[in-house]
Amino acid sequence: MFSLNALVRTTSLGLRVLVPGSEGALEEPVAWVHNTELPDPSRYLRPRELVLTNGLWLGSITAAEFVANVRRAQGAGIVFGLRPEMPATPPELVAACRGAALPLLEISPDVPFTAISEAVAGLYTEERQSALVGMVRRGDALATAISRGAGASGVLRVLRRDYELPLAVVDRMGRPLASAGAELTGEQLHTVAAALARRPPPLETDLGAAGRAALFLVGAVGDVDAALVCLRPVADLTRAEQAALEQAARFLSLEVAKQQAVQAIEQRFAGELLEMVLSGGSRAAEVPGRLRAFGVDPDGPLAVWALAFADEESTLPGMAEVAGEFFAADGIPAVVAGGSRDVVAVLSWRRSERELAPLAERLAANVAERFVGRRPVVGLGGVAMDSTGLREPLVRSREVCQTLRRGGAGPAVRAFAELGTYRLLLGAQDADTLRSLADGLLGPIRAHDTRRGSELEATLRAFLDHDGQWAASAAALHVHVNTLRNRLAKIAELTGRDVTRTADRVDLFLALEAGDML
Repeated sequence: MFSLNALVRTTSLGLRVLVPGSEGALEEPVAWVHNTELPDPSRYLRPRELVLTNGLWLGSITAAEFVANVRRAQGAGIVFGLRPEMPATPPELVAACRGAALPLLEISPDVPFTAISEAVAGLYTEERQSALVGMVRRGDALATAISRGAGASGVLRVLRRDYELPLAVVDRMGRPLASAGAELTGEQLHTVAAALARRPPPLETDLGAAGRAALFLVGAVGDVDAALVCLRPVADLTRAEQAALEQAARFLSLEVAKQQAVQAIEQRFAGELLEMVLSGGSRAAEVPGRLRAFGVDPDGPLAVWALAFADEESTLPGMAEVAGEFFAADGIPAVVAGGSRDVVAVLSWRRSERELAPLAERLAANVAERFVGRRPVVGLGGVAMDSTGLREPLVRSREVCQTLRRGGAGPAVRAFAELGTYRLLLGAQDADTLRSLADGLLGPIRAHDTRRGSELEATLRAFLDHDGQWAASAAALHVHVNTLRNRLAKIAELTGRDVTRTADRVDLFLALEAGDML
């Protein structure tokens, strides 16, 4: 858009400012020009249009009424055209414009209104050509940045050459991909991620102390995968700034799609590595080469961790990436694989094992900051001397993680050796042995529960969890003590194990634990 001052600076028009209006009014954008002699042009006048008039309406209404009508329609100002019959602008019109703080300009009778229209058309053409040239130039710079691997940071650098805006790129997991002039807190990153999860995502979101921020959506593979965040509300951005940000968001979609493709390949390779470790046999020979591909030395000590969220049966998208970023920031070579129930990390570890727990606690804190409202837990499976010994610490780390998930408000990090002797014994058994132990005792109980709709297994768990205390167990199950006794008698009948005897109680407890490990 052009401004009144731009017209005044067009010397061929010979415009003279009689009333400048409110402060800055001459620099405000003007939508177009509107030639009218109607006493009340408000019904036909669009906001921010400039009124061109010769004052033929003066015999019908007063100047104050005409100015009020223009002001009501949010006109940008008035250009009064002099004519032989009226060689000077009426003083009452000058006074009315001054009272309404509405700009008033005067044009000579030798210059027709069509000259103003032509000048406006020229200004618009020049502005659009300049914007088009700027967009093409910026597009070339953005394409160059992407092709040279500058990533999201390179895109923001190109934007900041033209506009000093506080910018950040955040993906739908709340991960910061790049920033320039804007550093978002963990809570603000979570707010952006929550906004992107909405359908449809909003174009603005409230970032608390940072105020309202505009979101320019970045789509990679058929969905909203990230946002170009500008720490300014949309209303405070000029049309040129909005166009530039929208253009950058389209280029960012290429970068996000590339990153997603790379991450998908890495995750698939990492997942296959875990399958190789667990399956053993011929596939175990592929493990060293796969570890080297991730920069992990297969011939040196390797620590294995399992990460999950407490009281949740599945992991969240992006959890593996957050863990991978944590190890990369610490300079620790690692393979991180995301599964449906946990995230497993295999890391090169040549330091003391005592340093594993503090590092795992920092990882848990980092994940908690990125996934607000969730409680991460980390199971430490121990350290293998090299890649040939990975299977045991892998199984142990997952067992510890599973135990911590059920542990309520317990510790966030534990090692397998801290779980107790019975877990060490069970962890040393293969899957067939564990399945035989669990099915042998729990099979009849579960069959009865399925057939009769009873709760014998839940009753057994509650009784053992409360150390065989009858009243506490009954209260936890919300049943009478006599009902509890009848259920435990049925369990004894089905399994041949009496919960009042220590040896039998141990058998039942180990069967439940073996079932959970499976």
